[in-house]
Amino acid sequence: MTLSYYARLLCLCCATFFLVHALSWIIVSKLARAAVAAAGKLSPRSAARLLFVLRMAPLALTLLFVVGFCVPSYVWFEPQVAGERVSFLFLLAALVGLLTFTVPLLRGAMAVFRTWSYLRACSRNALNADVAQPDAGLLVVSENSALMATAGIVCPRVVVSQAVMDALSEEQKEAAFRHEAAHLAARDNLKKLLFLLTPDLLPLVSGGYSILERGWALYSEWAADDEAVDGDVRRAVSLASALVRVAKIGVRPRPSYLLTSFMDDERGLAMRVDRLLHGPLEPIPCLTPNTLLGGKITLLVGLTSGVLLFLPLTLATIHRLLERLLQ
Repeated sequence: MTLSYYARLLCLCCATFFLVHALSWIIVSKLARAAVAAAGKLSPRSAARLLFVLRMAPLALTLLFVVGFCVPSYVWFEPQVAGERVSFLFLLAALVGLLTFTVPLLRGAMAVFRTWSYLRACSRNALNADVAQPDAGLLVVSENSALMATAGIVCPRVVVSQAVMDALSEEQKEAAFRHEAAHLAARDNLKKLLFLLTPDLLPLVSGGYSILERGWALYSEWAADDEAVDGDVRRAVSLASALVRVAKIGVRPRPSYLLTSFMDDERGLAMRVDRLLHGPLEPIPCLTPNTLLGGKITLLVGLTSGVLLFLPLTLATIHRLLERLLQ
């Protein structure tokens, strides 16, 4: 089949996206279990950051290669001829790459829309609450289940059922709201959206990153617990008792993906309560050494990529490889 200059560029980007992402996905999937095991030796927040970075690495590296190397090498070295024949396998790889990239975009858009619809429904049914949380965007809804969660990304709201408000004491409410505030500060709902936007190995196939996502969810909850307590023993007891009381009301699945619940299910309840009552209670520092290390690594990767990008030899080599892909 013969394609024009820019049609070849578009197909080349899609095919390269599929191949580079598949290779990155395979490497990350092989490292996933070891990474989760290594994360257990870090603080919960550092562990959550490690697993999040590893979860996003295949997409980030793929976009860097396509935008930073594939497109410049093609524009620089490919002659603008009217048409050129390409192979069927190349077109097939381009189609799979297009689907691999666009399906997660649709999935993320649907999650954003469902979350927006859910928050609108909660706002319409919200009750007046005599709670001193003016900055939390609190919505109290008339519901008998154990609902307490942070929903949304741009204008997140804390949604809590009247059953939870009635069941918790003032000290328990304060500790629980501090837990949700920690999720807000960490932008955990935004990270969940990024998870949705990250492709799997093939379109319409999910589950390849499940071990990383489960590990991230576990450590992000532990980190929110630790940051809510902030070294205060009484606050730790209040948060642990709040978890137990919410569990007694009954937890049911939530309707939105972009929602971070106070307690998603009861499977990790015993471990969370045990950590709060018997775990270390050191105050959480505002900036950890791992945060600084992550920033230095990001800067180093960016500078290295920038240097390589403007090396004609590098782009010429990449162009020769891409020419073989077209054939």
